[in-house]
Amino acid sequence: MAGYYVNKDAGEICDLGVVSMRVLVEDQAGGAFALAEFRGDEGPWTIPHVHQRTSESFFVLDGTFDFECDGDAVTAGRGDYYLVPVGSPHMITARRGGGTLLAIMAPAGLHEMFKALSRLPGDSLRDPVVRREISSRYDSVPV
Repeated sequence: MAGYYVNKDAGEICDLGVVSMRVLVEDQAGGAFALAEFRGDEGPWTIPHVHQRTSESFFVLDGTFDFECDGDAVTAGRGDYYLVPVGSPHMITARRGGGTLLAIMAPAGLHEMFKALSRLPGDSLRDPVVRREISSRYDSVPV
């Protein structure tokens, strides 16, 4: 079986208002995980939420981020990594200047929520009413 390659100009781009997502891996890993690049402005990128079946891993490519997870707060910068375990309430805020994250969602599927949100009016990612409706179809529940 051949490997899978994505060049720097490829991948589906989803505009979520405050942040954009570039999907790098979806079905190519057999559903084991999805890989995406998130790039955006400073400020909160999400509202507090939890995943009951999905873990998320974040590698900071650029900028500085505040990760709040299950009552703990960590500031991470370029080259740092942060894991959000299954079942842990969390949110992400980009500091001054915004930044870029590489995100692994395991198993795959959660990235489909971002695709759905990108088809809605801008900044729906942070709208609790919209998030509740969309999250009823995906593993992402506002808390």
